[in-house]
Amino acid sequence: MPGRPWRAELGRLLEVVALVGLVVTQPLLDVLGRSPDFFLFHRASRADILLLVALIAIAPTLPFALLGAVSLLAGRTARAAVHTLLVGLLLAALAVQVGRHGTPLRGVPLLLVAALAGAAGAAAHRRWRAPGRVLRVVALGPAVFVGLFVFASPASAVVLPRAHAGAAGVAGPGAHPPVVMIVLDELPLVSLLGPDGRIDATRYPHFAELAQGSTWYRNATGVSGWTPYALPAMLTGRYPAEPYAPHYAQYPDNLFTALGGLYEIKAEESITRLCPPSRCEQPASPEQGLGVLVRESGKLLRQVTAPVDSRIDPENSYRELTRAEAGLDAAEPVPADPKFRWDTLDDNQPARFTSFLAGLRPSSRPTLHFLHLLMPHSPWVYLPSGAHYAAPDDLPSDGAGWVDLARQRHLAQLGYTDRLIGETLRTLRASGLYDKALVLVTADHGVSFRRDWQGRGMDAINHAADQVAWVPMFVKEPGQRAARVDDRNWEHVDLLPTIADHAHIRIPWRMDGRSARQAPRERADKRFYDRPGQPVTITGGVPSPPATPIPDPLVGTRVGERAAGGTAKVANLAAFRAVDPAHGELPALVWGTVPAAVPDGTMLAVAVNGTVAAVVPVVPPDRGGRRFAALLPDDRLFTAGANRLDVYRVGADGALRRLALS
Repeated sequence: MPGRPWRAELGRLLEVVALVGLVVTQPLLDVLGRSPDFFLFHRASRADILLLVALIAIAPTLPFALLGAVSLLAGRTARAAVHTLLVGLLLAALAVQVGRHGTPLRGVPLLLVAALAGAAGAAAHRRWRAPGRVLRVVALGPAVFVGLFVFASPASAVVLPRAHAGAAGVAGPGAHPPVVMIVLDELPLVSLLGPDGRIDATRYPHFAELAQGSTWYRNATGVSGWTPYALPAMLTGRYPAEPYAPHYAQYPDNLFTALGGLYEIKAEESITRLCPPSRCEQPASPEQGLGVLVRESGKLLRQVTAPVDSRIDPENSYRELTRAEAGLDAAEPVPADPKFRWDTLDDNQPARFTSFLAGLRPSSRPTLHFLHLLMPHSPWVYLPSGAHYAAPDDLPSDGAGWVDLARQRHLAQLGYTDRLIGETLRTLRASGLYDKALVLVTADHGVSFRRDWQGRGMDAINHAADQVAWVPMFVKEPGQRAARVDDRNWEHVDLLPTIADHAHIRIPWRMDGRSARQAPRERADKRFYDRPGQPVTITGGVPSPPATPIPDPLVGTRVGERAAGGTAKVANLAAFRAVDPAHGELPALVWGTVPAAVPDGTMLAVAVNGTVAAVVPVVPPDRGGRRFAALLPDDRLFTAGANRLDVYRVGADGALRRLALS
């Protein structure tokens, strides 16, 4: 019959649509649907998101359809063979994803099994009609996946926001001071503490300076280990109840809407978009538009279809733009501290902080200056001096040796964060805002560096709540000069009521928190939410500082010529040939591999220009081989130009044998 070839061709097209939907559309929309923060970070409009979804649902099928149309020119036999080949390839790609989630296979073994599965599936499809009929029904899948994304996923709040402007607070009698609020990210209180339980003034002089003039709520805890839940709770005064996107459409009643009727709002948000455009100036933001969404979705597709696991934290891709990238003018005032390296940090300083700092100016109208800064959140790439270093994406953060390196890198970046706090305090004083303003500095949550329980999920909460839940919380009231310590049971839902009390604003909605100006809550336990609406009870008080690691006696010593004995590969060895500290880049992280014969736990001494900078263990082998990695935090060891890197194997008797590097 004349119409039969076209019906057959339509059937083949539907089969391809079904398989492409399973291989591309479903996994991409599933991940993106659970990541509304991705769209918020890139300030994506509703039109951009819908266009992206349409491209994901339609575009991947077009090359296959075109190939099928071209193969028709070669005749029915060739067309059938091409279609069978396409079905086999798509089934193999689907088998890779299924195998990665359902089996321990990875890499080449998984590819081989997937190829066999694809060949078997193609043969079955060619021999029997039933597989083709099933696939033609499954061709409805892409439409279903799009519907779930638009109407039922967490990202639907960004696509279909509710029309609710948010309730404005009611101004009461009394002064309305400027409010300066900095929310840091992934900062446990214990990271700031010295052995005496106070802020370590030697390592973090500016946090100590802040504590000396403010009220330190030492028993303060966040309410969630995930920013999209933690920050809305802080700014609404309510515990997380639903897995909503951190968007003003889902949280219409928040700090910004409460103060926005009276206060001018200067908000620099990172992962959230809680301040509605009608209330906030639009700051310099990350790259926007459909192009960046398509590009980032392409990277995501490579991750979800690869035969190996990805260690990349989605939030880590939210890199702040440099000032040059954002096109910002040089911010004033210029810091007085030459050690801050402000002029050389223009190439790597987060633009969001720069814009926030530039806005700290007195105004005739009460102003809220808000900054959520992804510091000292991973990726850890800054030394305390502000120098930037490169690091591979696949370094683990847990396990023997690795968790110690992760904590060391975290503390180094915290040292850089301390400099940013110092610059904020200096700018506030120079502008005359410091005495007048209510200044709040805190973090949304912490992170555990306890071995086998690293991170901030429920396992970490159950075994290291003191590192995940307890965070720094400093409140400097207007005119306050003396330090105070308050050990009340502070939970971060108390933040908004406390701000409202100091700003003399009545909040027109029910809050779970209570102001620090009220009597402390009677219960001593804490509420923590790994999942909204499912509180976990945490007990305990002000955490004790962790044990201070004893530095290896070799660190800081000079090393002369030593006998050679063994080899090692250093991945970034070439970076030592031309170091330019003036540009703020240093090869301060060294990583590589040693031969398989080297036992686990073998200590290696890493020296720069003849001085030992670190002593680290060889860790048990993983996919990257028998590896080692060392942070070299003292940037004074580096000089401009060529630098010498040496790696020594430390014997049981303490003797050093130099390894030949490649």
